[in-house]
Amino acid sequence: MMQSRRRSLMEAFTNVVVGYALAVVTQIIVFPWFGLQPGLGDNLALGLVFTSISLLRGYALRRLFARIDRE
Repeated sequence: MMQSRRRSLMEAFTNVVVGYALAVVTQIIVFPWFGLQPGLGDNLALGLVFTSISLLRGYALRRLFARIDRE
């Protein structure tokens, strides 16, 4: 059975929210290991940058594979 558009949107939104939270928590844990001590605001901003890049990467790869499947 094919996934509905609403279900696809819910999945994509959940993926973004979980990815963002995971990026921020990872930064808070890992950055100090490398001597980096950004504040919470900086971690939230960096998480947004990483999440945006991840979204763009995922979209580009999805479109690439869709094009390959058409050939």
